[in-house]
Amino acid sequence: MTHTTGSDIADALGLLLRRSTRAHLYTHLTEGLGEAVDELTYPVLSGLARTGPCSAADLGREVALDRTTVTRRADRLEHAALLRREPDPADRRATLLALTDEGHRVVAATRQRLAASIEAALADWPAADAATFARHLRRFVDEGPFATDQD
Repeated sequence: MTHTTGSDIADALGLLLRRSTRAHLYTHLTEGLGEAVDELTYPVLSGLARTGPCSAADLGREVALDRTTVTRRADRLEHAALLRREPDPADRRATLLALTDEGHRVVAATRQRLAASIEAALADWPAADAATFARHLRRFVDEGPFATDQD
C-alpha cells in the first residue's frame, strides 16, 4: 500500500466527516419526520439507538457533543415523545435518556432512508464491485484507525 493510497483515503474521509457533509445528510434523512427531528437532534436519536439508555454525559461522548447540548436537544425530543427520561438503576440520583417506541420508529425510518440513498448511489456500480466495497469498508472500520477496540 502506498503513501498515496493512504492520502487518498484520508482526503475522502475528510470530506465524509466534515460537519457540513453530515448536516446535509442529516437534513435529508430527517425530512418530514416531525418538527423535533432535524440535523441537530438526529445525532441524539441515532446515538441512543446505538448505545441504549444512557446519561446525557455518556451520550455526549458517543456523539461528540457536550452534556448541555445533549440535554437541550433531548428536551426537544422528549417533548415530541421520541425519548423519555428514566431513573438510572445504578444511581437513583441520575437520569438516563432512552428512546420511546416512536423514537425507535423514527430511527428505523432514517436508517431505511440512508440505506436507500446508498443503494441509489451504488446503482450504476457492478454488483460485485458494490459487494467488494461494502466488505472492504466493513473491514476498514473494524480493523483500521477508527476501530473501537484500539487503545
